[in-house]
Amino acid sequence: MAALLDVKDLEMRFGSRLIQRQVSLTVERGCIFAVMGGSGCGKSTLLKHLVGLLPPAGGTVTYDGVDFWASDEAQRRQLRSRFGMLFQSAALWSSMTVLENVCLPLAEQTTLNAKEREHKAREVLEWVGLAAYADFWPADLSGGMKKRAGLARAIAGEPPLLFLDEPSAGLDPISSRRLDDLILDIRERTGAAVVFVSHELPSLFAIADDSIFLDADSKQPIAHGRPRDLAGTADHPTVRAFLHREVPPPSPNETVST
Repeated sequence: MAALLDVKDLEMRFGSRLIQRQVSLTVERGCIFAVMGGSGCGKSTLLKHLVGLLPPAGGTVTYDGVDFWASDEAQRRQLRSRFGMLFQSAALWSSMTVLENVCLPLAEQTTLNAKEREHKAREVLEWVGLAAYADFWPADLSGGMKKRAGLARAIAGEPPLLFLDEPSAGLDPISSRRLDDLILDIRERTGAAVVFVSHELPSLFAIADDSIFLDADSKQPIAHGRPRDLAGTADHPTVRAFLHREVPPPSPNETVST
């Protein structure tokens, strides 16, 4: 069976300026995959290439064995309907209520009628703890609530793959932890895979099963693996410096030597 997402030798450029090259990664069903690296290395740009917002300068992006950028526009639309996206700013439509925002992908990607869409949207808002805020405007929500509303919109159609751009950015530690728990719950309930961009160590250590580290200097990946494992095994000084800003706590099934 083909991997849910398979990226091979992706090259990213803005005009003649190289952003990253030789980017390869594989995401299987149910995997939570992190894209790490310092500021300006191209993390969010990579996400835009993966969701079809920017065409690569080279390489392939394959979903379930189908080459996205070699497909025609109709095939791309069909592939896009199979993943959800949470942008860093949440990107909620300010002229729509929270409920209307969550209904939007259901109207575009499903055959549900208006009543069924509203029922499904309220169900998803209940799941993310925003049922009481369905009729609020995005401007009336806190930063953490906007992220949860954006996540509700991303998962409303139950896609098998979610892309999250800096989901914890700007959140206080409690809100960040709550969002991490919600992402794990989504994976548990739906089996969806998650690809997320982050430089937040608590989130990286808590939820990522696998990762890639993009280096701004060499403009290529310099590490690949579970962030918690890389904190102890990475031999590249840039990766060590990034991951040792905070020492990861032991996993619940790990023992601590004294």
